[in-house]
Amino acid sequence: MEAALQEKLKGLMASKLSREMRLYLDTCARCGICIEACHAYASMPETRYTAVARAETIRRLFRRYFKAEGRLLPGLGETIELDDAALEKVHETAYTCTGCRRCMTYCPFGIDTQMIQGIAKLLLIGADREPKLLTMLADMSIAKGETIRDTKGAFEQAVRNLEAEVIEKWRGEAGREAIPVGVKGADVLYVALAGKHSIIPAAAIMNAAGEKWSLSYFEAVNFGAFVGNPEKTREISRRIIDEATELGVREVAICECGTAYRVMKHQTGRHPFEVISFVDLMERYLRDGRIRVDRAKLDGSRVTYHDPCQMARNGGVIEEPRRVLRELAGDFVEMRPNRGENWCCGGGGGLVAMGEKDFRMKSARVKAEQVRATGATVLATACENCHTQLSDLNEHYGMGVRVAFLSQLVADALVQA
Repeated sequence: MEAALQEKLKGLMASKLSREMRLYLDTCARCGICIEACHAYASMPETRYTAVARAETIRRLFRRYFKAEGRLLPGLGETIELDDAALEKVHETAYTCTGCRRCMTYCPFGIDTQMIQGIAKLLLIGADREPKLLTMLADMSIAKGETIRDTKGAFEQAVRNLEAEVIEKWRGEAGREAIPVGVKGADVLYVALAGKHSIIPAAAIMNAAGEKWSLSYFEAVNFGAFVGNPEKTREISRRIIDEATELGVREVAICECGTAYRVMKHQTGRHPFEVISFVDLMERYLRDGRIRVDRAKLDGSRVTYHDPCQMARNGGVIEEPRRVLRELAGDFVEMRPNRGENWCCGGGGGLVAMGEKDFRMKSARVKAEQVRATGATVLATACENCHTQLSDLNEHYGMGVRVAFLSQLVADALVQA
């Protein structure tokens, strides 16, 4: 590795060394409590898939370049040189971890492995070794924000083409648009994914509730967060923040996408609007009697729920989906464990977007076993990546379930007043 690149990477690493990060890198007692917490290790019991082993790669670089003993006597400490071989290890560290943070909940010191992986991903970006597909997708999202004036017309026409499918689920008031866009003063700005599966059920539910809402011109997913690029993450978030501010909305409801929700809710600071998940919105509509559902739609089905890591453990949306499901299903059964201790599905951290499937299937065997143990016939979730991963697991392991978005179940059960 050239000296100039090494210095650049050391500078990038230094930029991440906040007081909290130094605490995480200095504190690990190697007690091993976190080992059993990782779904990858539980499915494939190899040391390299433990939280402590993944973090150790970054810790050894930290000791070598940012601790006195490493700088003065590198051969005596547990250190490694920042070279090409180290970057190969860093890549494995970053992209065999989904960032689910289950290990953090078991660690007696609360060490945040996902934050440590942030260093790993930033080093890869600096060395031009990150997954190029993730960077390309992030750049496409940013470009959409820059060219929105040229593409608004095409987007609005595409939306109009979906309205008949919304009306099939809920026939609203005459004259009201089934999918409104660009509504000034709307109470809710709904930020969907790039696909009608994310728009049609949500539109039907909000129309049934009589909501004054508007569909965002932008997609919710934040590929900058997946690739670990802080600047791109902020740029992608800024498009939605600016749109919501310009429209003067009261709330921004993020669709069923765990990372999109966590980034907007917990990582973008304060705004003149509230950020909520669409799960929160559905639960509120049911609680306030603004929508009604027919429980008979799921008669004969045993339903279970997968807690998306970024929405539940890392985002706090835990009881709301359960309240929704209890309105929908007479036979709702919990996975064990659940809520903040639920097993990760194995698809986060950009792994689904990257398209690689072999590791995803092998590392999530414990998740398939957990689902199968419930005896459920319907597996509900509230995250796009989780839905894709669970669908792949369903096929790979023969779990015999129907994987469904929570919003789809609600929209299908709406009762016309």
